[in-house]
Amino acid sequence: MNPVCKLWIAIMNAILLTMLPLMAKADDPGTCYMVTSSGRTISLGKLCGATQTNNRVFRVPIKRRNGKTPVIDVTFNGNQVFEMILDTGASGTLITQQMAKAMNLKPSGTINASIADGSEVQFKTSLVNSISVGGAVVSNVEVAIAPKADIGLLGHDFFENYDVKILSKQVEFHRR
Repeated sequence: MNPVCKLWIAIMNAILLTMLPLMAKADDPGTCYMVTSSGRTISLGKLCGATQTNNRVFRVPIKRRNGKTPVIDVTFNGNQVFEMILDTGASGTLITQQMAKAMNLKPSGTINASIADGSEVQFKTSLVNSISVGGAVVSNVEVAIAPKADIGLLGHDFFENYDVKILSKQVEFHRR
């Protein structure tokens, strides 16, 4: 690429980045946002790696892979961020005991679940106000609490209204 083109791209990127706070709009700011002096919340997800290409597609970077399965940042109740495995085989969301403790969740029920090896286990459950990933949000979700898990699993109760596309470096959630 010639130097003039590189300079032009750099100038355009600088202009777009300065305009981003004016263009951004957030229902759920996730973990990357700013609050203006007038109190308006503005998502900065694009600067932090999460992007919403339109009101139907949400993108989030893959932080790493755990057994070839994507690990992404997931925000609970608008302010608690945890790494979780995006588990396309899980019907529900499972959190660790440490996550439940960090969110001050109290068990409110139990659920019997079949796990990957085919056995049945019982988990305590609790209700979270919201789960969000890259701008995609689900409210009032009952989650299972796994006392021995090292990492949580984000399941179909989160992305059941999205088509999920797993790419090499990011995951896309396409609203149906």
